[in-house]
Amino acid sequence: MQHALIVEDLPQIRGWLADVARAAFPAVQVTTAARVDQALACVAQQNFDLALVDLGLPDGSGLDVVGALRHHQPKSLPVVVTIYDDDEHLFPALQAGAFGYLLKEQPKETLVGQLVRMTQGEPPLSPPIARRVLSHFATSPQRRQTLMRSVEDEVKLTDRETEVLQRVAKGYTLPEIAQQFGLSRHTIADYIKQIYRKLNVSSRAEAALEAARRGLVQP
Repeated sequence: MQHALIVEDLPQIRGWLADVARAAFPAVQVTTAARVDQALACVAQQNFDLALVDLGLPDGSGLDVVGALRHHQPKSLPVVVTIYDDDEHLFPALQAGAFGYLLKEQPKETLVGQLVRMTQGEPPLSPPIARRVLSHFATSPQRRQTLMRSVEDEVKLTDRETEVLQRVAKGYTLPEIAQQFGLSRHTIADYIKQIYRKLNVSSRAEAALEAARRGLVQP
């Protein structure tokens, strides 16, 4: 791998993913982008062997970047790196052309190992994702068609997002929330980013009001 593109809007996580790419491929040259439009501009200007792409970006979906790479750079290997392990995110990503799908909650060493195995032609899939893929092919054709359609509801939070929002509203700090769930600060920061985006809020106070409205905490 000579050239890698990192697409992630949170600076801390963007730097972490760049470190992961360099650890897997020490000679790789890393280009970073924080938005879809920036990433598409990079794709138009340079060829990439590898791309690590977040799904939730300020100006759209990382799937647009995956699709652009598939169309314009078919030899590139785009890998989604996200917090979401559900069918509604996984299968649209695979349809868009993602070569792999990794979860941010994994340790850095695990992610590095999964990327290294790409050189042997092995798609990088986190274990829960691999199980979902296998389960998908064991279901009926009608069920598979349903799973492959993206039904993401922007105002509906996942169970984990709801739990994180509840703790944000109660005043817990990011490190405290990460410790409670046994997850990294990067993962919790990404959950909070997605919660704020879905709820169209930009502060802890606004999030607390929304949590109270949903009955998660006492107003």
